Amino acid sequence: YFTLIFIMLFNLNVEAQDATYTSEVLAPGWTKLTFTPPNPGTYTLAKYKKAADALVFDSKAKQVSLHNVYDNKVTLLNFMYTTCTDVNGCPLATAVFHKLKKQLESNPEIGKQVNLLSVSFDPVNDTPEIMKLYGAGSDSDIVDWKFLTTDSEKSLDPLLKGYNQRIIKEYDEDGKYIGSISHILRVFLIDKEKNIRNIYSVSFLHPDLLLNDIRTLLHNKTNNGTQIIKTSSASSKSQLAEPGDYREGYTSKEFVSKTKSLRRSGKPADLLKIAQTRQLGLPELKLKDNQTLTQGKIQLGRKMFFDRRLSHTDTISCAICHVAEMGFAHNELRTAVGTEGRSVPRNAPTVLNTAFLSRLFHDARENTLEDQVWGPLLAHNEMDNPSPGYLINKIKAIPDYKGLFEKVYGKGPNMESISESLAAYQRSLVSGNSPFDQWYYGGRSNAISNKAKEGFEIFTGKGTCITCHTIKKEYALFTDEKLHNTGIGYEASMFKEPPTKKIILAPGVEIDVDTSSYADKKFDAHIVPNDLGLYAITQDPNDRWKFRTPSLRNVAITAPYMHNGSLSTLKDVVEFYNKGGIKNEVLSPLMFPLNLSESEVESVVEFLKTLTGSNIDELILDADAAPIGDVSLEDPNWFHDNKLNY
Repeated sequence: YFTLIFIMLFNLNVEAQDATYTSEVLAPGWTKLTFTPPNPGTYTLAKYKKAADALVFDSKAKQVSLHNVYDNKVTLLNFMYTTCTDVNGCPLATAVFHKLKKQLESNPEIGKQVNLLSVSFDPVNDTPEIMKLYGAGSDSDIVDWKFLTTDSEKSLDPLLKGYNQRIIKEYDEDGKYIGSISHILRVFLIDKEKNIRNIYSVSFLHPDLLLNDIRTLLHNKTNNGTQIIKTSSASSKSQLAEPGDYREGYTSKEFVSKTKSLRRSGKPADLLKIAQTRQLGLPELKLKDNQTLTQGKIQLGRKMFFDRRLSHTDTISCAICHVAEMGFAHNELRTAVGTEGRSVPRNAPTVLNTAFLSRLFHDARENTLEDQVWGPLLAHNEMDNPSPGYLINKIKAIPDYKGLFEKVYGKGPNMESISESLAAYQRSLVSGNSPFDQWYYGGRSNAISNKAKEGFEIFTGKGTCITCHTIKKEYALFTDEKLHNTGIGYEASMFKEPPTKKIILAPGVEIDVDTSSYADKKFDAHIVPNDLGLYAITQDPNDRWKFRTPSLRNVAITAPYMHNGSLSTLKDVVEFYNKGGIKNEVLSPLMFPLNLSESEVESVVEFLKTLTGSNIDELILDADAAPIGDVSLEDPNWFHDNKLNY
């Protein structure tokens, strides 16, 4: 009885859903579209793969082939179950279909060419009779909306596998199914030839976007079978950034002039004021109850950040990998290099604006800057300290730290004060008020070029970049802080050595090496260990090659890109997403070909260049004023005599 009442109430009140769920953050599909999508037919939708087929029951309990139900129409297919209570789950998909149906009914020429299909995840409870009740009131002479189920979970399984739908049924402590299913909401757009052309998730499931894509499919199909837009298939010829091999722009007169004026002519900045002053385009910096920012903490953290003596061999500091002049990243290295030249399998990300992030490292394994700092300090292939105690004793033995921790914290260095100080400095590296911010949030129409404005329209529309690189009403961090599989990690895992490889002997001096000459050796400096991303944290096979969405702020100065630094330029990145990533069995459903033209790719790149903060030079000059650590200081023998008390 509960199921029947729920179904009838849902369908009677579907138009009131927007006002019903006020306690949760609603998905975009419940609200009005916040941007203008590109005109139908001005873009193309690539063929993803053939839509899977299986036997299903319609609401009349008649068993039919799913492909026959498509009936040579453009089809939208969603999986759901009638007792779902997640506002941004099955009810969202049903509500979006209701809204879309009304739009299609007002345009019969298009509506008669469209199928809406809802297939149940729960065939045991969602019988044909139940599905008929669920679809009550959805009948239309124009738009055909069918509610389907299967005769058993076994019959449903081929569909779930065919559409890559993974479900987890929830049970109580006695092993009894409680009527709840965990799943990822997906809606599939299928053309008349039964090819999947788009996959929508919660983030961009909206009736206006669905209608736009339906119009595009029908428009392109009726244009003599030819596609409207011609896109460039040329791949980037950029070299990957290897150690010492990223020199783009380094010899330009502008770069040389700028770096001469900045390099080692440091000027300390008021970092506390920078952290406490809200910058245009960024949120207000909010600290947790146990966190405080003071000038003393920031300056102590700044000293440690640039101090090479905090590594095991006194050669590596945090700033060695997070170079101020390189956007607090490292433009010259694809992946970081630690103590004694040990390779790190991942790219060094910028630490700018990390104050606003709640998930840190490429695999998001830490949630606070205080916890994060110990990763590099202790990692064998980074700063290589044997233990926290070792580092604490070492700091106590360095003369120029004498009294500093006592002045700030009232006691000597310990794990808490070391991590708190380093975190305080990183929280002060805030950079907003970019040209984009001045245009988008500040209302300065001439702050960015028309080409960049066009790129922004593509970024938020046809390119769907905004799905992961989010923009809010008051500020934009350009990240959803979620983890996604784009195929980059998969491709790296599948890497095979080519017959020959170029090796750089010196800048501009290269030789070709026969890789078979070391094929049987037990080591190769260029072989990178397999990196499975989030899987290493969760051990869930579905999390293979998932990595955190980075913020795009200051992205123009923080090359190379991706978790392994495999893409050297912004154009490389946009072209990678334009082709839909790299296919693999757990590729994110958000990855699909964008079909951007060469001009559109360039426009997106121009937009990304507008995200550089206005105070970058000030932060660089402050960093240049910081000491880098000197092991000889007052007494040349202090290191050997006092380094450890073990």
